Amino acid sequence: MKKKPIAIAAAMFIPALAAAADVQLPEVNVKGQAEGKDFAPATATVGGKTPALIRDIPQTVTVINRAVLDSQGATSLTQALRNVPGITISAGEGGAIGDNINLRGFSARTDIYIDGFRDRGQYTRDTFAYDEIEVLKGPSSMLFGRGSTGGVINQVSKKPSLKERSEVTASVGTNDYYRTTLDLNRPLSETSAFRVAAFGQDTKSTRDVVENKDWGVAPSLRFGINTPTEVTLSALIQRNRDIPDYGFPIVTSSGVGTIRKPIDAPANKFYGYLDDHFNQSVDIYSATIQHKFTPNITLRNQTSYSRYNTEAQPSPLTSNSVQRIGQPVSSISSNPATLNDPIANLLAPREDRDRVLNDKSLFNQTDLTAKLQSGTVLHTLTVGLEIGQEQNREDRYVWNTSLNNRLINLGDPVNGTRQGTRLLGHSSETTADTLAAYVNDQIDLTKQWKVVGGLRWDRYKVNTDLTKFTVPSGFTADNVVQTDPKTDIMFSPRGGVLYQPNDKLSYYASFGTSFNPTAETVTQSTSVASNANLDPEKNRSLEVGAKMDLLEGDLTVNTALFQIEKTNARMRDGLGSLQVLDGKVRVRGMELGVAGRITPAWQVFGGYTYLNGKIVNSPEIGTGVDAGISAEGKTYQNTPRHTVTLWSTYRLTPEWEVGGGALSSSMRYLNNYESAMVSGYTRFDATIAYLQKKYDVRLNLQNLTDKKYFETASSGRAVPATGRTAIVTVAYRF
Repeated sequence: MKKKPIAIAAAMFIPALAAAADVQLPEVNVKGQAEGKDFAPATATVGGKTPALIRDIPQTVTVINRAVLDSQGATSLTQALRNVPGITISAGEGGAIGDNINLRGFSARTDIYIDGFRDRGQYTRDTFAYDEIEVLKGPSSMLFGRGSTGGVINQVSKKPSLKERSEVTASVGTNDYYRTTLDLNRPLSETSAFRVAAFGQDTKSTRDVVENKDWGVAPSLRFGINTPTEVTLSALIQRNRDIPDYGFPIVTSSGVGTIRKPIDAPANKFYGYLDDHFNQSVDIYSATIQHKFTPNITLRNQTSYSRYNTEAQPSPLTSNSVQRIGQPVSSISSNPATLNDPIANLLAPREDRDRVLNDKSLFNQTDLTAKLQSGTVLHTLTVGLEIGQEQNREDRYVWNTSLNNRLINLGDPVNGTRQGTRLLGHSSETTADTLAAYVNDQIDLTKQWKVVGGLRWDRYKVNTDLTKFTVPSGFTADNVVQTDPKTDIMFSPRGGVLYQPNDKLSYYASFGTSFNPTAETVTQSTSVASNANLDPEKNRSLEVGAKMDLLEGDLTVNTALFQIEKTNARMRDGLGSLQVLDGKVRVRGMELGVAGRITPAWQVFGGYTYLNGKIVNSPEIGTGVDAGISAEGKTYQNTPRHTVTLWSTYRLTPEWEVGGGALSSSMRYLNNYESAMVSGYTRFDATIAYLQKKYDVRLNLQNLTDKKYFETASSGRAVPATGRTAIVTVAYRF
């Protein structure tokens, strides 16, 4: 049996606490997946505090490595996550900005990590600084603290190594697409190295007006490589200067009470102001010190400081105020605009949203990992402590813009710029303190049987202060009040059993929990009087699955059945004015994934997810546009019944590679009343590349059929996906 295929197979199925036997470690580290050749990943860190084999993680894990990202031309986190079935994208409902991901129907906006540290900022993430993206499905508060109801997303940074590396890329595409990247690694001595990754881009799309002018740099230093004490210092600095895309409004199909869908406008139409902008500044600094007392005992301390600043001026349309030309505003609720109305006859007011966000976080984690032998039983024990503080300041501004300036014709938009006077509406400051302790143990009972168990204790304290409040004449004040400090204490258990009859099969069953406090996002909007004093939501999951190596280890396949329950979901009371913890949400489903080589020339990466989401209990009777509609028994939002992803490449010769893939999703509801939806879709992509030792030339064709569909959507709006795009990338290594 070949050694390399065995390593590839181990890669796909095995990271958590699976470094249970020392003899496995060299096998895992042999595979150089960072070289960007194999789709099947080697290890993952998302299933525990140390890298481990995927087959030893009793949950579904998907790893999108550099090979997949480069072959697809995926440059953003959301593009990378198209490879993960069961993920949907929200359109920033409730004022959220940046990446708004849902995992198995549950929001994961604050469940995005960099090397195990929470990356909570509201910004659009680029892939330039990362070797891979890891996705762990299911509640995991034992590992990550608050959140993680549907799972977590971990971005794994490019790290310095003792192998010299130099690569620069340049990309040019249709619709004025320009991008360049740099990846430079230099050994400084026999035990130290420096690496820097950087990017810059000026890109537009098939959507009018929308553009992204961004740059970033990620330097890192590593000392003590292959010695008992290793130190890594790293930073991520990114600047985004973008015109945001808030898409189309959603209107009823034929009248009051009917389902709402996006308007039928040309896919290129943009309805915002020309001076809309997201100016985002991201600064993240990290330090890791790791010391091996013995080959079996390791102490690691990690510190991360992050600072995010966002100046946001988008102008989404007010969906509930779409009107016909000449129609009195007073009649909109009783005679709403519908999909049957010609869009040339429809007007909608733009919202003058204007916020400045300043976010800061400081976290420290200390982990002690020990391998302990007790007779024939091997323990891989991890105990740890986490402390952190998060601060958020939000300044909201209001404009006294006239209605005529805010109105825009949906058939023939004249965008213009904001007009009027800008005044501070209110300012708020929120501080959250985290203190946590945890213990996790992987017990190798025999060669075939393993048990994983852990427990985490969290203390999460939040305090919000309203500091200013002014309102211009004619405007209504936001209903915001100062809240008392709120402290939540939660225990999060985790358990799993694995049966591995041989090196190619791994069967598992697992139980996990998580919790969602009311101020989970550390923003003022989650601390209003309606829910500030509520206890955390509690979640639990059951999952059974199998992970298999096929074709002598070249191809890995995983499958799972799961159920996630939110047992005390926040819902509005019968009057719709307050939130109560009387709801219950349940998502059941199954998942299938595949990664690796069918033949030495043919690679494949894909998956399928079936989701059955339901509101089991709800006291809520909708108000406003959803008046009289009960959520109980309805489909849970953002749970499309079927999603399929597939990407495959084939080496025609050692120099020529062709490939392609598809992404398909069923329709999904955008709220819990089944009263707003976007249709299902299937899109196709393709690539062809000429590969040489020193350089590559690759053509990516995205959305081949120019399919008009809505990938990003929320209950008030939906954003058309980018149409057919061609991008040529030249990579040069020196």
